[in-house]
Formats: sequence, C-alpha cells, structure tokens
Amino acid sequence: MSRLALCLSRAIARVTESALGPYQTAVVRIGFAGTWLLFLLREYPHRQEMYGPDGPWSFDLAQQLTSDNHAFTALLASDGRAFFEVFYFLAVLSSALLAVGWRTRTMSLLFMVGVLSLQNRSVFMGDGGDNVLHLMSFYLVFTRCGQVWSLDACRAARARAGRQQVTDRVGPALWAVSGLLLVLAALTGRTGGGWLVPAVMWATWAGAALWWAAGRWARTSEPRILLDVIANILHNGALFVIMAEACLIYATAGWYKIQGSRWQDGTAIYYPLHLDYFSPWPALADLLSANGTLVMLVTYGTVIVQVAFPFTLFNRRVKNVLLAAMMAEHAVIAVVLGLPFFSLAMIAADSVFLPTAFLLGVGDRASRVRDRVLRRSAPALPPTRSPETEEQPRVGFGA
Repeated sequence: MSRLALCLSRAIARVTESALGPYQTAVVRIGFAGTWLLFLLREYPHRQEMYGPDGPWSFDLAQQLTSDNHAFTALLASDGRAFFEVFYFLAVLSSALLAVGWRTRTMSLLFMVGVLSLQNRSVFMGDGGDNVLHLMSFYLVFTRCGQVWSLDACRAARARAGRQQVTDRVGPALWAVSGLLLVLAALTGRTGGGWLVPAVMWATWAGAALWWAAGRWARTSEPRILLDVIANILHNGALFVIMAEACLIYATAGWYKIQGSRWQDGTAIYYPLHLDYFSPWPALADLLSANGTLVMLVTYGTVIVQVAFPFTLFNRRVKNVLLAAMMAEHAVIAVVLGLPFFSLAMIAADSVFLPTAFLLGVGDRASRVRDRVLRRSAPALPPTRSPETEEQPRVGFGA
C-alpha cells in the first residue's frame, strides 16, 4: 500500500509541478498555426466566395444553422464586407503571431476564434484536415505552448538574465481590448453558438487578470505557485487529450477500412489515384498504380499502421518507426492526391508523439544554421587596434 501511495504521489507531483512535453506542444503550435496561415493565404483571392458575403452559403442560412447546432462563429455579428475583411486579416495575423510565439496565451484564443468562426460560417468548405484543425485549435487554448521556441520564451529568458527591465504594457493593453470585445459580444448576443466557447474566453480573460495581479501585488509567492499548478494541470490534461484524439483518429480510420471490401482485397489505393479531383499529377498517379503488388502493399500497410499505432505507444522504438511511416504517408498524400493542408494538419497532430531528443537535435541544427546565416549577412567590421600598436602620425611638411 505504501508503494502504491508513493507512485501516486510521484504521478501527482509530475502532473502539477511542470508542463510536460514543452517541445512537442511547441511543434504542434507551429504546425497548426502554420497550416491555417498557409490555407488562409492561399484562399485569399477566393475568401469572399468561400466564407464571405458572396458565398453560396448565405448569411441567413448560416444564422438558421447555428441556431440549430449551436456552433460558434463571430462572423454572424455582421454581414458587411468591411467587417469580414477586417476579421479575415485578424485571422491571418493571429495565426502568424501564434506560429512565432508572440503572446501565445492571447494568440491561441484569437486563433481558436478565427478557425471556429470561418469554418462554422460555411460548413461545406474543407476536408478532414479542417476537422482536425477545428478540434486542435480548441485544445491549444489550454496548453502552455509558448515555453520554448517562441518570442515569449526569448523575452522570459532576457528577463531572467536581468538584461531587460521593461514594464509590460502590451499585455494589459491586450487584456483591456479583449475585455471590451467580450463585453460588446455579450451585449449584442449575435455570435451564435452555445455557452462553451464564450465561457472559455471569459475564463481565459479572468485567468490572465489573476496571473498579472498575483505577480504584481501578492506579498508571497503562494498565489503565483497555485496559479502555476492550475496552468500545469490544464496543460497536461490538454496534451493528453491531443494524444488521445490522434490515436482515436487513426484507430477509427483503420477499423473502418478493415470493413471495406476494397481494403480487404488490397485494391483501395488504386481508385483515388484515378479520380480527377485527386489527381494533380496524372502521370505520377499512373506510375504508382501500374504495379499491382505495390498497390496491395500500400493498401494493407496503411491499414496495419493505423490500427497498430495506438498499441505501439508502450514501445518507443516501434512507435517511432510507425510514426515515421505515417508522416511519410501523409507527405505522399500531399503530393500525389493534392491534399497539402490535410497532410500538414495530420503531420502536426502526429508531432505530439515525436521524441524529445529528436526535437532537441532539430532545434540545435536550426540554431546553427541561423547563426551561420546571420554571421554571413552581418557586415565585416575592421579589426580593432590597441594604442600601443596603432601607427603614430608622421610630423613633417607633408602632414
């Protein structure tokens, strides 16, 4: 009984004392924010037809649908073109700032609002990757995804080193503007949706105020420690949900594939390669589908990897092999089937399982490359001379 209590106390301490997987959550943050940013930029010329006033899914139809399914979208606050343009620009801006890790707590909330609002405005746009992004944008709000590889982490490191003694004015300004927008949204009541998303936004806004007050006015460190423990619990819980969501996606996809006759006879991969909608490179698709043995191996291998992956989490080596295989498969899907954003979203979800040693190695290589580029681009300075070796001026008629 004492051994069980000791193990339980260690588990509780591990969950409450630190935010687990800081590098994994940073990669997930960069992956999903970058995927949504690239999607918004690519669809910028068609934004009005997809999500704006010129779309086939009109403003009245969106209001009727959200009143039935209680989906959240801030685009129902107005059907004006100017409002949509400003909102689309803010969605692009919040995605870019979240990717670089600037004020990640606020940007993750704005990122969620942008994703949910645009996707729920026109429900027939998108594919399976949008569903993954829809869920993960909500989970990212509860994570401490800016601890590493972010501008927030750089600012915190400078503050700890004592090299930056600057009063934070941006944070309170963002908090005040966010509070004003929340009050206006509550008074107008035109956002649609149920109570969950507004409750998360109000809770995040109140939590930011408590965090700032505890750091500024608390006489002891206990209030800040308590808030830090709560943040760690929320982060670790959200990280577990992200991992469980990824496993559930692969498990359900694999078991549904097993029930299909085309997956059972090993020919399922052949058919999407010859659909015009999924054939951006017809010659490449013909080359891959010309070998029946290769089609059969890829078909059976896809099912085996998807079904087996959740069970390999207890074996690190096997898990890493299957993880690499799944990421490679999504990269092939992005090129061969023309689904880049679906593949990027799934690769970002898979990144939560990447080993920390691998991520640290990638970060070190990226740092060395960055330093090398900065060193080459920096202007060459003349060598400094000491007073002893400096040449004395000559005195004479030519001086």
